[in-house]
Amino acid sequence: MELLRANLPRVRIPEPTNRIYKHECCISFDTPKSEGGLYIDMNTFLAFGKDCVGWNFEKTGNPVYLHIRQTRKLVCEDRPLKKPTLLAIGVDGGFDNNEPEYEETRNIAILPDYVRLAVDAILMAEGAERKEQVASWTADKKHISEYALNLQQLGNGVFIHPSGWKCAKCDKTENLWLNLTDGMILCGRSNWDGSGGNNHAIEHFKETGYPVAVKLGTITADLDAAEVVGSFTVMYMSQGIVFWTDDRRTEDKQNLLIVLSKIGALLLSDVFSYPEDESVLDPLLAQHLAFFGIDFSSLRKTEMTTAERELDQNTNFDWNRIQESGQEMEPLFGPGYTGLVNLGNSCYLAATMQVVFSTRSFCSRSVYHSSIFCMIYYMTQSLKKAFEAAPADPTVDLNTQLAKLAHGLLSGKYSVPAPEKEDTTNVANATPIAKQEGIPPRMFKGVIAASHPEFSTMRQQDALEFFLHFIDQVERVNAGKPEFDPSTSFKFGIEERLLCPSGKVAYNRRHDCILSLSIPLHLAINKGELEAFHKSKGERDTQGKEVSADEIVRPRVRLVDCLRSFVAEEEVHDFYSTELKAKVTATKTAGLISFPDYLVLHMRKFVMEAGWVPKKLVIPFFALFVFLDVYIDVPDTIDISDMCSKGIQPGEELLPEPAAEDMAEPKLLADDDIVSQLVSMGFNNLHCQKAAINTSNAGVEEAMNWLLSHMDDADIDAPISQEAQSVDQSKVDTLVSFGFQEDVARKALKASGGDIEKATDWIFNPTNVSSSSDMDVSSSTTSIADSPLPDGGGAYRLMGIVSHMGTSTQCGHYVAHINKDGQWVIFNDEKVRVSKNPPKDMGYLYVFERLNS
Repeated sequence: MELLRANLPRVRIPEPTNRIYKHECCISFDTPKSEGGLYIDMNTFLAFGKDCVGWNFEKTGNPVYLHIRQTRKLVCEDRPLKKPTLLAIGVDGGFDNNEPEYEETRNIAILPDYVRLAVDAILMAEGAERKEQVASWTADKKHISEYALNLQQLGNGVFIHPSGWKCAKCDKTENLWLNLTDGMILCGRSNWDGSGGNNHAIEHFKETGYPVAVKLGTITADLDAAEVVGSFTVMYMSQGIVFWTDDRRTEDKQNLLIVLSKIGALLLSDVFSYPEDESVLDPLLAQHLAFFGIDFSSLRKTEMTTAERELDQNTNFDWNRIQESGQEMEPLFGPGYTGLVNLGNSCYLAATMQVVFSTRSFCSRSVYHSSIFCMIYYMTQSLKKAFEAAPADPTVDLNTQLAKLAHGLLSGKYSVPAPEKEDTTNVANATPIAKQEGIPPRMFKGVIAASHPEFSTMRQQDALEFFLHFIDQVERVNAGKPEFDPSTSFKFGIEERLLCPSGKVAYNRRHDCILSLSIPLHLAINKGELEAFHKSKGERDTQGKEVSADEIVRPRVRLVDCLRSFVAEEEVHDFYSTELKAKVTATKTAGLISFPDYLVLHMRKFVMEAGWVPKKLVIPFFALFVFLDVYIDVPDTIDISDMCSKGIQPGEELLPEPAAEDMAEPKLLADDDIVSQLVSMGFNNLHCQKAAINTSNAGVEEAMNWLLSHMDDADIDAPISQEAQSVDQSKVDTLVSFGFQEDVARKALKASGGDIEKATDWIFNPTNVSSSSDMDVSSSTTSIADSPLPDGGGAYRLMGIVSHMGTSTQCGHYVAHINKDGQWVIFNDEKVRVSKNPPKDMGYLYVFERLNS
């Protein structure tokens, strides 16, 4: 009792603003279900597993802990499935994830009133991990579409029957969308796995510009379903438009439900705005449906909405459709064979980190320098050192969370067969089955995404972009100590030589950690088969016959040809020659000045195609990424020694350094005709000048659209800068919509003369595009970072593949294949199995390990 009294000042009652961890250890992946349970520090509210709680006591001296332990309940029969009332997973009212139930016990040594109050507050508070999970899984709230509010419907006499729907252009009877302008019923988009529709609805929008459609089968006025939106309060405004707030409180819930049932079509139907490229609310949906004779009150929900289907696909994707379908694969367990739980569209993170932690630089180094622990070492003692060096809150420290992730993946502690979930009649005798539960990288994702808004969402992301961001963050935490930075094992130098028509040359050097390769389709090694296939397909198309999936012939290109295309000569247009004082066409060649320990090759399978209207833009001018359906012949070993740069050669004469006037960028002036036409419409002259400048004088329509979307800008009335913006903001928005950061998009457009396709190329390879503006090319070999680069021979072996299935890097699914212990292993989120047929020809990222010479 005296000991407890002495420590009472160290026991705190949590405040509403405190982050409380009670579902997962902050430095391991132990949970209340783990052996020994979880210990919550009643001063810091951090959770620790049984192996780590002693470390926290040594570090902080906090002696009082709430011990939570969960043991599996005995269940004699299957639980009935509950109807979801919230578009979320694993939360109260959400989709049932069919997890077993557990009995929870809570213990503490001595519980006087003050300590009991603290214990109760911790137990009643929602865990910080759970709050983040709920926020991530709960669907984004839709906004009211201006296109729906201002929709003009055609009086063409179309009457829609209440059932028996079919696509007007094919035989599809599911995933049908009703265009609310002309009443056309057409099938939806084709999914990455071949399911879905035939894109007839989106093609109809492209042809007609009719902007809004509703998914048939999602329209309902079901009163129970109306409770799904119980988190909203309905407010009627003038003109009968419905608006929403996030206030859950209402004095008359029954009246609210009546209101919801009356406007159930608005609340629950899947309405899509093509110009905005997202699901929206149509407050006039009942009126729009009635125009075609549809009484929504008589309809019942028969199909999942797009959001529900996304959640369903993200958590129940078909293993057989992803990779190595139909093959029995042996599950693997033990050190280095731990899966990562999909947190919802987090497969890009899982696949990337599995490959990263299979490299020696991230899993085998043991470095402890000052207070910096290089997060790579996973043995228990080093995990303890990571915690000792961590700040007060280790959940926000990248080093600690990487040490935790490494320990979770490599120790084998969590790579054990999971008990059979369905065998709930006798838990004590439950036999392990051939799969593992995996570990959830939730805390790591929270830390690594803190400086990148896109990665903090639950949307699918580009594995390449994540890898680059990860390497950048690791480099930052090891700033000033490159010898302790494991990311240097991926880095190498590139040298580019530009030959001016004058005969003089310029050299440019830079560091990189990926080698981005174009795919030369004209060098396909199966041209004969391709020509025969396209001829046969054309004949079948004229006969109305389809080509089966196993009959499709895809181009096959050798990796060696992709590598050769990187070092091959190419023309660079609009290169400013400091010798000739003019823009000329130069010849560029490239080579490597060092060979990294691990060479990451990025296959540029996504290219640009004209003819699509992006979101955020009204103008029908744009280029879209399309997927190159191509196979790459990748050998098990490669030798890139011949890609070594030769440097400045004897007798070469360098271009002179650019003069100050050469570096100055000409000011872009507003086109007088565009400005005068806009002014005649009643717009402010200054605003019109800005609109013309920011659209690069593309035309009146382009300037007007920019003007209408920027009328509320804070600086709209500010004087035009002497250094007028010469980048079309609409094109910046286009690249931003692809997931690129605005500053990168702006710089890329500036470097590429405003050409979107060249700007995209510049982002992946910053010196592929050259112009007189913002080019980092000098007349001599420019200095690069002084940090040492790894170097050695140019012979490599293939050790990892990140493959992707989907029509863009922002959708679909990623998996990793890694060569471990003499065999290929597939890492598909939490599933880890022996790979019988690794997809070496389908990779998006290839990781090669340098062979010891």
